[in-house]
Amino acid sequence: MRHGKSKSRQGKSNTPTHWGKVADWYDDLVGDEGTAFQKEIIFPRVLRLLSIRPEDAVLDLACGQGAFCRVLCQAGARATGVDASPELIRLAREHGAGPSDRGSQVPTYLVGDARDLSFLPEGQFAAASCLLAIQNIDRLGPTFQGVVRALISGGRFVIVMMHPCFRGPKHTGWEWDPARGVQFRRVDRYLLPRKDPIITHPGKKTGEYTWSFHRPLEWYFRALRGAGFLVDAMEEWASEKTSTSGPRAAAENQARKEIPMFLALRAVKAKDPR
Repeated sequence: MRHGKSKSRQGKSNTPTHWGKVADWYDDLVGDEGTAFQKEIIFPRVLRLLSIRPEDAVLDLACGQGAFCRVLCQAGARATGVDASPELIRLAREHGAGPSDRGSQVPTYLVGDARDLSFLPEGQFAAASCLLAIQNIDRLGPTFQGVVRALISGGRFVIVMMHPCFRGPKHTGWEWDPARGVQFRRVDRYLLPRKDPIITHPGKKTGEYTWSFHRPLEWYFRALRGAGFLVDAMEEWASEKTSTSGPRAAAENQARKEIPMFLALRAVKAKDPR
């Protein structure tokens, strides 16, 4: 569900940042309909933010094996998914319309780099999404410019990401303050952009990894504005996990409610004054 090769001011690397090498593992994890968190939290809220109408053409960027594209089609949209991984696109096509409604329209899937969407027709899509993948894309400017080109005037673009303030690989984490009896989130770094290697097959020592690119919030707003977008909505989503036992359960649950792990942005393509 990622995009291409990494090469940026945050560090240069020719390591692909899509998850094609672990496509089968990822497909087993996500399945036809998405993980529990995607089905219960992310997908319904993104559908609300997209405000799609029947027959709207919707682009899902870094679509992976197509779980959200199938949700879009079941909601009446005409979905097109783009991902840099041929392996994930193959799996997406094999899933078809998904199990919930085999009569639904089947999404269209294309292999492509999120940073160069020139292969898409201009002004075709009413809305676009990029879910939990923007942190694996190393250049925001070309990516957002490609999306704005593909959208109609007034088209909506919804991005969901790991919250850059509170969820950064190796530089944030939950900790316990025994003196105060408080579960808190430690943040070691935030303002400086960086990239960090991420193991792509958790639990197995395969040596395979990808890159996660951290940017502060201002980078996202600046890049969206520079591409011709206006941000009109921002939502912060907390984890739905619940601790049910142990002496710290109440404090852990309180911390989860107060510190969001996910950030959603909705940007709208500025309307053509003509």
